Amino acid sequence: MTIDWNNFTPWAALLGGLLIGLAAAGFVLVNGRIAGISGILGGLIETRTGDKSWRIAFIGGILVAPLAYQLFAALPPSQIDTSWPVLASAGLLTGIGTRYGSGCTSGHGVCGLSRLSPRSLVATLAFMGAGFLTVFVVRHLLGA
Repeated sequence: MTIDWNNFTPWAALLGGLLIGLAAAGFVLVNGRIAGISGILGGLIETRTGDKSWRIAFIGGILVAPLAYQLFAALPPSQIDTSWPVLASAGLLTGIGTRYGSGCTSGHGVCGLSRLSPRSLVATLAFMGAGFLTVFVVRHLLGA
């Protein structure tokens, strides 16, 4: 993945961040639930939870949102510069990490930090630090 710094649009990024915050706040105010994507998805996979309908609607909204966006504007181009096995391995490791950390970026980083949760601060620092370290090792030490 490459970031095109020449066409970086900070106002669009700020608007996107505000919309994520508003959506997370709206979700907790209306439903009383934390908008942690990994927890919501994990609840769909577990057979003992009886609250699958709102989880399906939430995940469906995430999948449909880009299609709805295309009704008004073209999606920005994206480029993934890695192989499918590496991408699948990264996704699998991320999934395992979110289960062991009891949450992901949205749950701990967006919702937990906004609630001043110490556990979410530690989790966010841990996965951000691990991400920085992984990029450093892969790009600068391994030269990939």
